Amino acid sequence: MSHKTPQTMKPATAAKKLGIYLPAAPAEFQENPVTRDALNELMNEPPQWLVDLRQNGPHPRPVVAQKLNVSISGLSRGGITDALTTAEIETLLADRPTWLQEERSNMAAVRAEEKRVREAAEEKAAKADKAAKAVREG
Repeated sequence: MSHKTPQTMKPATAAKKLGIYLPAAPAEFQENPVTRDALNELMNEPPQWLVDLRQNGPHPRPVVAQKLNVSISGLSRGGITDALTTAEIETLLADRPTWLQEERSNMAAVRAEEKRVREAAEEKAAKADKAAKAVREG
């Protein structure tokens, strides 16, 4: 009989998958490998510390960028290099500093261009499908 060793991951990897800032997590979480089952349990039935951390922060930079609707690079250009709390993010959204307005505008332009390219590719594929169908039907 072989016993399967449960798959584990480093706390940093688990924190990334959970969308939390590792240094703000409890010491027990930070210091021990996390099994796939334990990660799934945290995702499906988060303990209070995880609920609070997700709600109030501090949040890791990818989450901060998402909440501010900017890229991670945009955060750096704006001078944001550390994790932020929900309150700090809300203050930035309320104050709308110039860098944030510019980065949000850049992000909107990038998304619009990605959408245009995706739609053009879909249209090209649809035309190719139509042409192939016409050839098959003779």
